[in-house]
Amino acid sequence: MSSLLAFAAPLLLAAEDGAPKEFSDGGVLAEWAWLIPVVPMVAAFAIVFIGKRSPWKGWGLATGSMAFVMIYGAILFISNLNKGITYEGSVAIGEIGTDPYGHTLGLEWGWMVDGLSIMMYLVVGLVGFLVFTYAKGYMEGDIRYTWFFASFALFGGGMLVLVSAPNLIQLIVGWELVGVSSYLLIGHYWEEHENSSAAIKAFLVNKVADVGLFIGAIIISLSVGSFRFTDIMAVIAEGDSQSALARFSFWAGVAIFIGAMGKSAQFPLHVWLPDAMAGPTPVSALMHAATMVTAGVYLIGRLFPFYNTEFFADDTRYIIIIIGTLTLFLTGLLALVANDIKKVLAYSTLSQLGYMVTAMGAGAYTAGLFHLFTHAFFKSLLFLGAGSVIHAVHSNNMSDMGGLRKYMPQTFWTFLIGSLALAGIVPLAGFWSKDEILASIQYAGQNYTTAQGGAELANFVLVVAILGAFVTAFYMTRAVSLTFFGEYKGHGHPHESPKIMTYPLIALAGFSVVAGWINIPGVIKWFTEALEARFLAPGDHHPEAINFGLAAIGTVAAVAGIAIGYFIWFADRETQKERDKFRIPVLYPLLEHKYYIDDFYMDGIVRPLRGPVARAVDWFNGHIIDLVINGTGWLAVRIARVTYWVDQRGVDGVFNASAAATGGTGGLVRLLQTGRIQQYVFLIVAGTVVLVAGFIIF
Repeated sequence: MSSLLAFAAPLLLAAEDGAPKEFSDGGVLAEWAWLIPVVPMVAAFAIVFIGKRSPWKGWGLATGSMAFVMIYGAILFISNLNKGITYEGSVAIGEIGTDPYGHTLGLEWGWMVDGLSIMMYLVVGLVGFLVFTYAKGYMEGDIRYTWFFASFALFGGGMLVLVSAPNLIQLIVGWELVGVSSYLLIGHYWEEHENSSAAIKAFLVNKVADVGLFIGAIIISLSVGSFRFTDIMAVIAEGDSQSALARFSFWAGVAIFIGAMGKSAQFPLHVWLPDAMAGPTPVSALMHAATMVTAGVYLIGRLFPFYNTEFFADDTRYIIIIIGTLTLFLTGLLALVANDIKKVLAYSTLSQLGYMVTAMGAGAYTAGLFHLFTHAFFKSLLFLGAGSVIHAVHSNNMSDMGGLRKYMPQTFWTFLIGSLALAGIVPLAGFWSKDEILASIQYAGQNYTTAQGGAELANFVLVVAILGAFVTAFYMTRAVSLTFFGEYKGHGHPHESPKIMTYPLIALAGFSVVAGWINIPGVIKWFTEALEARFLAPGDHHPEAINFGLAAIGTVAAVAGIAIGYFIWFADRETQKERDKFRIPVLYPLLEHKYYIDDFYMDGIVRPLRGPVARAVDWFNGHIIDLVINGTGWLAVRIARVTYWVDQRGVDGVFNASAAATGGTGGLVRLLQTGRIQQYVFLIVAGTVVLVAGFIIF
């Protein structure tokens, strides 16, 4: 197989002298890390049963479980920085058969503690705790307050089951738990048809993509003879081009990536994510920052050596980088025409996920996951900031906003920090992670090997990624201007949110500033070294110094986006519609129709199938299922009647006759038991006479 680029780093981690790099087993911390996914799951079920009788109606249990994960994850993260941890614990559940090669396929439940999972523990715990805290104020007075926190805790717990999984089966269980939780939360306000439809859409799009994940998992596990990631990595480390895994690796890689495309909403399976904004804003914040959409990127990261090793699925990276590039640019443009502030941020998430996936396709494991890490903080900040605005003006539409910086100063300044971090302005967190992605893509273009067109593709991707930075800054300037500057265009009385909502904003703003400082090329490499703690190293390229030229280009693109956006949208107008009248012919109508992809799915697939399929289902239901059910009912009635007759006339008749005979006999015997001594003496004498006569005669 060819490779898009050839990174010189070996598969197995080695120190500079060539000796294998040693990692810690984590000790007691790693042994007890199974509590990380278990505690939120237990909290979710506890809220269902006792939530309404517990303090704070379930919020305390949910937030307490996230606090536990946050503290445990932070301790593990710091310990991993001191000395890398690699630990795998598991409990055997059973066996589910053998593969074609005679290997026994064991079913296990376990927990993985390494650089990748520890990073995710910290992200889910820290962001989850702050979002759960915020949600107490946001959801106050909600009709299903307790149920919300039960589903919310299940959402976080499902993601932790996924990232802790040491095998494909458990990963799929966590994958589906996250999907079910998102369905419940997106459709939280199910009374409105639009919300329930959004939940169904998200669920079904992901189910279509999940077919790919299942097929890929089956191919890999049967090829290796195990579901364990460590066993899969061991086969990859051997590098045998004739192994069963190598022979089927391309199709397995494509199938797994299709599953990742669904969860991480990659083009053209991105259509569910903007509609998912129907759920409460805290759900959007957690979904876009630490759960659900990051699962696909995590999956590629967990199997990265599979995608980055010759003879295996390295050719699949062509598909990954193309899909990621399309996503980062095309979905970012859609934010330009969105009026709903949450949908602007949703399209932004799609674009940033595209950056992460593009980095993975370019062989940049660390850069892609570093952007996942920093993005979690500023994107959760932006969504919670949007929720604070919505909480104040009772509308999602920016046409009902304007001038809110005067009424909501804390929300404004924190939202501005998040926007600048997202735009990639130095020295905020987004600058460092996005710059590392650009540097890694450039390296891919300069160091390809036998991949035909690999350099041209990588260089084209680099240009698109820089344009994407411009678009990001452009649409975020629009959002900030329409929301916070000018005069207020709404009808209510805006006000700053309560402290339980603003304190998490301030904390996330701080992380949005400093989170990128732990991985500055040539200065600090803590994040890079932490991710290297794995059973099999990913072998990607790490920039040894800041590429000031490329960083300057990316920064200029972002500043240009801000400057042009400021020129277009900063000046106030009498109405928001007049202020937001900027349009590019041909492009904007295309964007307003979302590239007609939703129309294609609905008119080209759903409606044509829904008619005949619905009729077929109705016929099958009426003629087959109803026939079986009604026939079963008719037969049951007949059997019941026969059984009743046998029971009443047969069984009961026998027992009743026996009882009557016994009663009659007892009545006769009772006549002899009069209690009169004279009668008893007479009967004895009479009996004696009869006996004597009998002996004499016979």
